[in-house]
Amino acid sequence: MQTGTLVQLGVTGLLVASLPLAMVWLSNDANKYRKLVWVAVFLTFDLIVFGGFTRLTDSGLGCPDWPGCYGLANPFLAHEHIVAAETLMPTGPVTVVKAWIEMIHRYLAMGIGVLIVALMGNAWLQTRKARRPDYAPGMPTALFLFVCLQGAFGAWTVTLKLQPVIVTIHLLLGMGLLAMLTWLGGRQDHLAGQGAGAADTAGTARAPGIARVRLWALITAIVLAVQIALGGWVSTNYATLACTEYPLCGGAWVPPMDFEHGFTLWRELGKTAAGHYLPFAALTAIHWVHRNFALVLVAVALWTSLLAWRQPSLRSTVLWLLATLAVQACSGLATIFLNFPLLIAVLHNAGAALLVLLVTMLNYRAKYLSASQ
Repeated sequence: MQTGTLVQLGVTGLLVASLPLAMVWLSNDANKYRKLVWVAVFLTFDLIVFGGFTRLTDSGLGCPDWPGCYGLANPFLAHEHIVAAETLMPTGPVTVVKAWIEMIHRYLAMGIGVLIVALMGNAWLQTRKARRPDYAPGMPTALFLFVCLQGAFGAWTVTLKLQPVIVTIHLLLGMGLLAMLTWLGGRQDHLAGQGAGAADTAGTARAPGIARVRLWALITAIVLAVQIALGGWVSTNYATLACTEYPLCGGAWVPPMDFEHGFTLWRELGKTAAGHYLPFAALTAIHWVHRNFALVLVAVALWTSLLAWRQPSLRSTVLWLLATLAVQACSGLATIFLNFPLLIAVLHNAGAALLVLLVTMLNYRAKYLSASQ
């Protein structure tokens, strides 16, 4: 790729980031660093949702190279190449619409990268001036390294032609980035005296059982991560409609399944490790495990919510968590009974991201209350 194209892509990333940066800079909020963190959280959530839309519309190879589109900075410049590919294969992975969906996803990712660089630079600059805990540079630096890793997997997603394990890891890293930013946001709220629990009385902070809440909040986060990985595996293998009824699958509680081929990680999309077409029983196994592990997540989240409800400062987070869990269950069932409508599938992806945000906040606030004892 030519240097000029890379420069144009870099400028595009700066332009995407310029609007949120200007909004933060011109805001009346005295703590602009904290505001920038939460803006980054919001945009990362949006990026995950739009990434789901990109995947669900089969736009992941809308531009079959990386980071540009046919070696150029945007689909306008690559229009001739895109139209030629679309003419040869009208229902293939490359169309004008899919190219724009894919590149908008990349532009938004670059913009978030710029915001994280701004966070890191600001943290290090303020640390050199005065060592303040709210500008501790460790987490922003870790975020920068993490987003670079995420970018690498974004590139491999394209160059390895949507290999399921790479796409799934790309999804998990996106969720991890959201969790890290949310944790940083919780810390900024706490240090600013605005976090949940900051105004608790000493008696509330020393309420019994908080250590148990903290343990189960961590377990919930782990179970959620496993369920998201399974959901990503369903999506990247196009196994959503392997079962079109619930609670049965193929008319049976335990349908014929091929776990060996279904959960072989290193293989091409739609193929076994040996290069043969993936059998339908493998897709059934992928779908069946995800839908049943959801019951484990619900059970663990409900138990954690019951424990956390006893802490008054955690109740608002618990209510949001329970509401999101209910919507997530409904959207998951709707994808089956409504034959995988795009809007519901995107909503299901957004629900997973919101669960990550809420479970992260629950973990942070439980940690804060535990430290206050």
